[in-house]
Amino acid sequence: MIAQWDGPVLLVGHSYGGAVITEAGDRPNVVGLVYIAAFAPDAGESPGGITGKNPPVAAPNLAPGSDGYLWIKKELFQESFCQDLTADEALVMAVTQKAPLASTFGDPAPAWKKKPSWYQISSEDRMIAPASQVWMSGRLDAKKVIKLNASHASLASRPAEIAALIDEAAAIGKTQAAALKA
Repeated sequence: MIAQWDGPVLLVGHSYGGAVITEAGDRPNVVGLVYIAAFAPDAGESPGGITGKNPPVAAPNLAPGSDGYLWIKKELFQESFCQDLTADEALVMAVTQKAPLASTFGDPAPAWKKKPSWYQISSEDRMIAPASQVWMSGRLDAKKVIKLNASHASLASRPAEIAALIDEAAAIGKTQAAALKA
């Protein structure tokens, strides 16, 4: 999809999606990366390795499926993923969760070493340890890091702050893309 777009692209990744944008962000038209309570692995690192060094509170609530996916146990979903949302919102997320393949936790090529980055830390995250988020965001040389008193589902519980961070990144990316064309 990135290659199909004729113009600048800003990638936003949440959770294991951070590992995806870390690798996909090396495309020439990518102008920046925004990590929302996400993994930002370096070369030789994987989300699984990062998690193993600093296990999050909800790590025991993950269950591998017979299909190779990692699932959050439905009955523990709200307390694991989105404790700052209502029970109804958590139920919708639990039954529609997109589980990552365990193999997703492989070795990326870190685009954040070359591209501008932004990071949002969730201080009450139970899926990616907040200490790991602080550590990963610190090495990005990020344009901006914000810390929100939020669960892993900060996109749902703090949408205004997340949208403002993405808008700021998009404005800077647009300016940089225009400068490159000049």
